Amino acid sequence: MKKIFSVCIMAVVLMMAMPAQAQLIKFGVKGGLNFSELDLSAKSIGEIKDNSTGFFIGPMAEFTLPIVGLGIDGAVMFSQRGKDEFKQQGLEIPVNLKYTIGLGSMLGIYIAAGPDFFFNFKDVDWENVDAKKTQVALNLGAGVKLLRKLQVGINYQIPMGDNFEWKDAGKAITAKNKTLQASVAYIF
Repeated sequence: MKKIFSVCIMAVVLMMAMPAQAQLIKFGVKGGLNFSELDLSAKSIGEIKDNSTGFFIGPMAEFTLPIVGLGIDGAVMFSQRGKDEFKQQGLEIPVNLKYTIGLGSMLGIYIAAGPDFFFNFKDVDWENVDAKKTQVALNLGAGVKLLRKLQVGINYQIPMGDNFEWKDAGKAITAKNKTLQASVAYIF
């Protein structure tokens, strides 16, 4: 009888703890604009920079330890960046370590950093061009949390390798997409 009573008490305690645990993980949707700078470099022509605008949108999740303010957020987004023959469209998966400083119950500021994985779906139509299908970047960001549901932020993605590479007549030309992102997220 004591064992059954103990099991019932444990079950009640666990059920009471589950709503508190569920509030640590929040889901939402995130979207915004990509401001990309394509950085071309070739030994014979020097450097050429070209700017373009794209967009991104997709679901996100956020896990935060309430008192500490430390957490992790991640998203799976359709992303478009670059333009013309250098346009990239694909799946972007940022995973950030996020530190939030609360400025009251309705406002907070955060800083974030982490890897950003990009899987390119679009092929380049040029013969000698190798458009990388998978790319990794370092994501650095900051923003504000408003009214517990809205997040407005800015991220800068620093590529860890080349996005495009081609060789023509002995000239090696590489290109990187450095991207500044302005984002808005709504947390359910």
